[in-house]
Amino acid sequence: MMARRWLHIVAACLLAVVAQSCEHHTDKHNHPALKQVSRDDILEQKALPVYGYRVVHSYQHDTSSYTEGLLLDGGFLYEGTGRYGQSRLLKLDLETGKALKSHDLAPQWFGEGVTILGEEIFQLTYISNTGFVYDKNSFAPKRTFQYATQGWGLTTDGTHLIMSDGSAALHFMDPRTLKEMKHVIVSSPAGPVGWLNELEYVDGQIYANVWQSSLIVRISAEDGRVTGWIDLTGINPDPGKLKYPYVLNGIAYRKDTRRLLVAGKCWPVIYEIELIPLKP
Repeated sequence: MMARRWLHIVAACLLAVVAQSCEHHTDKHNHPALKQVSRDDILEQKALPVYGYRVVHSYQHDTSSYTEGLLLDGGFLYEGTGRYGQSRLLKLDLETGKALKSHDLAPQWFGEGVTILGEEIFQLTYISNTGFVYDKNSFAPKRTFQYATQGWGLTTDGTHLIMSDGSAALHFMDPRTLKEMKHVIVSSPAGPVGWLNELEYVDGQIYANVWQSSLIVRISAEDGRVTGWIDLTGINPDPGKLKYPYVLNGIAYRKDTRRLLVAGKCWPVIYEIELIPLKP
């Protein structure tokens, strides 16, 4: 009996180690052929505009929230968080950061991007090829769906769900059948732009965090062409402490101010920013 108990303990420890290795996304870097874009790269792309930022307002953010998805809807902030055993779907009061509604994912799921279309919330998971659909008002699970790639970021153009998988591809899915309708490859004058993570759709453009960088790339939703860059260098509120994997991730559009909200994994604040042209 004692030997069996110890075997169970050892097995649990091994599973925890595996989960931790995935949690830090060491296997999330599965696109080695794609060069990681840098600030110098975008400044050299003379044909594309580059924007800096000015912080207009700061909002409180729960430092236990490992941000994977972020959006505003109906005046409320919705957030999807990651990590095994800690993944959640949250409805938040923007001004106070208080959670108004919460749904915990089962421990085997690593939550990723979220979006809202109609009266439903869609949420991806990382390497399980499984997504969830919830009732927007109650957070009650309604159904699941499958996809062939990893799940990273998620947004919607009002007709399709748009998903990133960490490559240079964006997948457009039918929200009823959850089948892929088309995909585009995100490309700049210097070539494909990969490592695309959290997404936000704004007026025909898709904004995407470039994983492990201070950059947001702006993309034409029609054909995947890069139309500009946002350089958020210096926005990390505590770079001495908030190092990998606690990186910039999370974009939401505030329609009433026409500004972006940007966040980071386990950061104590969410910033509302105004874009400032660095070069035309």
